[in-house]
Amino acid sequence: MARDTLTGSRIRERRIASGVKQAELAREAGISASYLNLIEHNRRRIGGKLLLRIAEVLQVDAGLLADGAGVSLIEALREAASDMPGAGAEQERVDEFAGRFPGWAQLLADSRGRIAALERTIETLTDRMTHDPHLAASLHEMLSTVTAIRSAATILAEPGDIEPEWQARFHRNIFEDSARLADTSRGLVSYLEADERETTRVGSPQEEMDDVLEELSHHVADLEQPQSDLAAISKELGKGLSAQAAALLQEWLSQYQKDAQAMPQDAVLSAVQDHGLEVGRLAVATGLAPSLLMRRLAAMPDDALPQPVGLAICDSSGFLRYRKPLADFPMPKFGAACPLWPLYRALSRPMVLLQTPIEQTGRQDARFLAETVAEPVGPIAVARDPLFEAHMLITRDTQSRDASVETPLGVGVTCRICAKVQCPARREPSILATST
Repeated sequence: MARDTLTGSRIRERRIASGVKQAELAREAGISASYLNLIEHNRRRIGGKLLLRIAEVLQVDAGLLADGAGVSLIEALREAASDMPGAGAEQERVDEFAGRFPGWAQLLADSRGRIAALERTIETLTDRMTHDPHLAASLHEMLSTVTAIRSAATILAEPGDIEPEWQARFHRNIFEDSARLADTSRGLVSYLEADERETTRVGSPQEEMDDVLEELSHHVADLEQPQSDLAAISKELGKGLSAQAAALLQEWLSQYQKDAQAMPQDAVLSAVQDHGLEVGRLAVATGLAPSLLMRRLAAMPDDALPQPVGLAICDSSGFLRYRKPLADFPMPKFGAACPLWPLYRALSRPMVLLQTPIEQTGRQDARFLAETVAEPVGPIAVARDPLFEAHMLITRDTQSRDASVETPLGVGVTCRICAKVQCPARREPSILATST
């Protein structure tokens, strides 16, 4: 049923929700009850002044009655249905559902958003529990302190007299260990309850730098200027960071400045306007290295591009040294990523730009295009193989492709939170496994 034919249904739902009788609404609107009945059953179209009068009586915006649910609500409902393809939701009737029951539709859309947020929280906490060095050290210290307290208490509880000097020493040890345990516990609770930015700041140097980049949205406007002061910018952005994190940030900012000088922001946006976001086309048009183009795209403000882009960079060991996730394509903050990511395949085919359609496991509607390339880094050495660094740019795959020719590759975030059970690359069992 077309959306513009549901105005009557929306009037009826609103009238019933407001406790207004049909005859009363018809009288206030200046029409007969029988004519209003035809309108409410979508057998007569309505618009103009009559729609405005009815909307005024029902105390609702006329646009809501005429247009129904917004585009964002409809899209949210479609995404909720695609998240669970086995549920059998009638997606062809989503407009009708949202138009007739806007409250329930909004509730369903909000619930889907809350579930997605909780899933991201689980991903972060699982990664942290598995790989966070600060958490591991705190738990180890707590266990060691508890063991020491128990040992001293066991000696004091044993039958027999203990010399006053030794007894005072054990009491002092228990007191000191208890104070240390309390401090460690408070610190651990504060760490776990802190928001994501505070949590990252007390983690590894890489996590500290990642936190700064998130706050900047990976865009440094000052470095886009031709005569930018790298030292001053590094000093300002590195305030409060550890020495190691500040060094990592300065290295990243230095690369950012070189990239901006090689391809200024205006040139990036102009090339995107002419050739789109595909790195292959941009590389042919500009003659620049794909890795540089990927970094420049990731450094652009999201509202300056046709759509947001994500970027992951790893070294030859597979360690993610840079990550800019998308809302629908998260990346692990700790530990290794999904082994199926095309990012790692690029390391086995250096200097070749690869394009791979991918989708997140369990989210068939979230289809992306991964463009990957591995290029050498550092100077060329005699009789030594070069070191390679792989880049993977992630964009929404908006092109219409023949699924029978090119089936998207199903990937996850990490094995522990991936629902794909039968996976040849799995390293450990999943805590979210629900499908094969």
